[in-house]
Amino acid sequence: MIELDGVSKEFDGKRVLNGVTGRVEDGEIFAVIGPSGAGKSTLLRLVGLLDTPTAGTIRINGIDIHAGKEQSLRIRRTIGMVFQKPAVFNTTVAENIAIGLGFRGVERRTIMKKVRGALDMVGLAGYEERRARTLSGGEMQRVALARAMVIEPEILLMDEPTANLDPVSVEKIEELVIRINRELGTTILFSTHDMYQGQRLAHRIAVLMNGRFAQVGTPREVFTLPATRDLARFVGIENILEGVVMGREDGGIASIDVGSTRVRARSSFGPGEKVALCIRPEDMQIAPAGRGVGNPGGNTLQGTIISIVPRGPFSRVTVDCGFMLSSILSWKKVDNLELQEGGLVVVSFVPESVHVVSAGES
Repeated sequence: MIELDGVSKEFDGKRVLNGVTGRVEDGEIFAVIGPSGAGKSTLLRLVGLLDTPTAGTIRINGIDIHAGKEQSLRIRRTIGMVFQKPAVFNTTVAENIAIGLGFRGVERRTIMKKVRGALDMVGLAGYEERRARTLSGGEMQRVALARAMVIEPEILLMDEPTANLDPVSVEKIEELVIRINRELGTTILFSTHDMYQGQRLAHRIAVLMNGRFAQVGTPREVFTLPATRDLARFVGIENILEGVVMGREDGGIASIDVGSTRVRARSSFGPGEKVALCIRPEDMQIAPAGRGVGNPGGNTLQGTIISIVPRGPFSRVTVDCGFMLSSILSWKKVDNLELQEGGLVVVSFVPESVHVVSAGES
């Protein structure tokens, strides 16, 4: 288990990490996401003993990893690390992978057996004598992963491991991460700027903002129940509306005044409290006026389409309902509904799709 207790780090008087506290359980895949420059790489370097914290403690299996050289070395031997940029030496693939085993004094026959096993694991069997620097970026990253895993670490640290790779290579690395965790029980701590990757791989996710973990939870908790307005914006909730709770109904439903419009949402906030309403674009339905979608007990708002913007195989449709709301629809659905900019539409969503947080929290 990795424990972070008030971990801080400064560079030239600038505090990058400011009291990070949390824990990674044994056998867990734990992702750290956050804005660029939030300190994700710095945190992994501290856990990997490549740097020391300005304040706070990092413990692995109850041991303070920075308390002394001897135990730092002992802990370091249980950790494998893969960096954002594939790092390989100008030697053969086999020699690249064998480096850690050589430092540990493993005999040559055993080294070659382990190297072949590691190459087989990452799908590069037969690459032993290839020059490492002649490989593609994805292949080099798999060599780096094999080098980290050949020492059979208890913990694998991965700093943005797929940031510079093509989609096919990303998929291969992700498949390897899942296999390593499931088959070997390796604890994996990784950072990523790709929030969807965090959802695909991690058992739990921590959002690193303003130097600390702003929220830790399962992917579903983090992406559907963000703790604050800023977190909601960061995880991709485009529709964030400010309002005041006007009253409460049976079943935990609140009536919230947003401008001159009432929105019904499931909420524990009381009358008079200022709140922010977070609505994911995919939770809203849009139909031309006169062909409105039935939504008994829900929210049905009329408006005018302001823009339809392509987004991959989907379109982002923004509607002015007295306030702006955006929904994500497939191109085919936009065509079938004959939606056009300037068209009158009805937007609907159920109260349960609205996540309510305090307007004062950021």
